[in-house]
Amino acid sequence: MSAAPEPGIAPPIAHGEAAVAAEEEQPWLRLDRRMLLVHPVNEIVKLLPVLLISLVIGTQSGNHVWSLVAIVVFVVFGISRWFTTSYRIGPVHVQLRQGLFRTRLLSVPRNRIRSVDVEAGVLHRLLGLSIVRIGTGQQVGSKPDAAKFELNALSTGLVPDLRAALLTRKPSPDVEPTAIAREPAVTEIGHWTSAWVRYAPFSVTGVVTIAAIVGLAFQYGIGATIARSSTVAEGIESAERVGIAIAVVVGIVVLLIAASALACIRYLLTYGNMALTDNGRTLHVSHGLLKTRQTTLDRARLRGTTLKEPLLLRLAGGARLDAVMTGVSAERRESSLLLPQAPRAEAERVMATVIGDHRQAAAPLTPHGPVAQRRRYTRALIPAEIALAVALVFVILDRPVFWAAWAAIVALAVGGVLLAWDRYRGLGHAVLPGWLITRSGSLDRARDSLEADGIIGWTVRQTFFQRRAGVATIIAATPAGTGKYLVIDLPADQAWSLVESVTPGGGDVWARR
Repeated sequence: MSAAPEPGIAPPIAHGEAAVAAEEEQPWLRLDRRMLLVHPVNEIVKLLPVLLISLVIGTQSGNHVWSLVAIVVFVVFGISRWFTTSYRIGPVHVQLRQGLFRTRLLSVPRNRIRSVDVEAGVLHRLLGLSIVRIGTGQQVGSKPDAAKFELNALSTGLVPDLRAALLTRKPSPDVEPTAIAREPAVTEIGHWTSAWVRYAPFSVTGVVTIAAIVGLAFQYGIGATIARSSTVAEGIESAERVGIAIAVVVGIVVLLIAASALACIRYLLTYGNMALTDNGRTLHVSHGLLKTRQTTLDRARLRGTTLKEPLLLRLAGGARLDAVMTGVSAERRESSLLLPQAPRAEAERVMATVIGDHRQAAAPLTPHGPVAQRRRYTRALIPAEIALAVALVFVILDRPVFWAAWAAIVALAVGGVLLAWDRYRGLGHAVLPGWLITRSGSLDRARDSLEADGIIGWTVRQTFFQRRAGVATIIAATPAGTGKYLVIDLPADQAWSLVESVTPGGGDVWARR
């Protein structure tokens, strides 16, 4: 029987029947005992509203047993997770076994590991613990969490060596099973600065946070109590005195200030002290003030980058950078972040450094022509056209149409024209040796740089209206990122020529037809 590795130490990756047999002889290991202090506290914090309700019920009935029972249940449940969770890191698989009444065994082949995330909240950091998440890019059925591999929690001192070993691809038969893999020297290619917090308000984070707080308040009856309070009544009376329009303007200003403040706070806590490093084999991203997170991405799986430029962030001169990684799905919000909201020039510099191609940012994009432009305007003006048609029906029926309705129609038309103009201005593509660059969108614009070798298939799609207009959408399929990247409304006679220029031999037969 081979000696079992120490907790948190991964033996070198291996293949074959002998490695599988040795793996089966390894014992199952427990997580760090200090997690017995973490899980009960986490369970109580997550279910704090339920505890408050139990406390209220107990106060009204004069019986505080309900509160004690709830606390005891959550503590017992948290403690039981240590006794019902075990893991095993072998040369072939990483296995996790958990569950009290229904046992679940998750086995991940070592050669399928795509990323390793390390996270530590405040309590974890105080106790010297970390959460290790292993990403494979796999999804079981319609449940993303079904393939979630999480070790909560391991000693922080074990994590660097474990992470390096799990991301090693080549078998090392000459290395002892207990040997520790050391990471090569690293180079910092990006670093967060406090000045970047000015980009935080140019997102919907603050508004979403306020909406969540309001929703929770009404869900647990707090909002209804506040709405019936004398303060709200006095506020409504004051608004009627100063005028509804002024009160609405003041309310919007207050909302924007509160949303901006919350967005800045969240940005600081989430991305403070962020650093992006590269050791030639992996990209390592770390960030967070109170709750830290570290993500390690295998460079061999890198297939490009996505430069995200939402409208408000774009107006402020900022952008966000994500990696296009095989096995790391952008649609499932997995770990692909390389740079948060930052100056566009810095995002472009980091992008060029990561993909090793300084032509990407400066490469001019080919516009898609007048037909694509006309389609942008046609679709953007549909809401204004519908509103105008409804107003004209009211006029024909001799019904009054207030001036506010006509003003809204004009606003919809002007907004539609501006949106169409911006959407077409952002629409385009470019082909560089070994790369496909495509950009689209206005409110949520993204510029994708996709490595040609990462494309596994092409689709040229035409809807009924596209066929009539003579344009087509080209879809580059890839196992990385979102899984598909689009070149929208390109003239149909150029579609297969584009495919051929990116993947020689992939579109030539169709281009000649």
